[in-house]
Amino acid sequence: MLKSNLVSSIHKKYPSLNPNEIESISNLFFKKIILALQEGKKIEIRGFGTLAKKINKAKFVRNPKTNERIYKNATYKIHFKIGKILHNRINSEK
Repeated sequence: MLKSNLVSSIHKKYPSLNPNEIESISNLFFKKIILALQEGKKIEIRGFGTLAKKINKAKFVRNPKTNERIYKNATYKIHFKIGKILHNRINSEK
């Protein structure tokens, strides 16, 4: 789903809200999530899941074409753990 699809579906459900307001609210929501992850905080959205920042350790990797060993610095990744309610909805029999 694209952000524009999200804005239009919210606007259909709540026509009193302006699409520009909906977009600014969604931008603020995502900005707050990004800032919290940058600070190393864990984000928990009940019924949906948990987002956390994990570290990929620094290590030596190999270039498969030249077989050269290259040092790769530590990097971060986002870890998502699905919530029980979302898990049950996705895996329920229809």
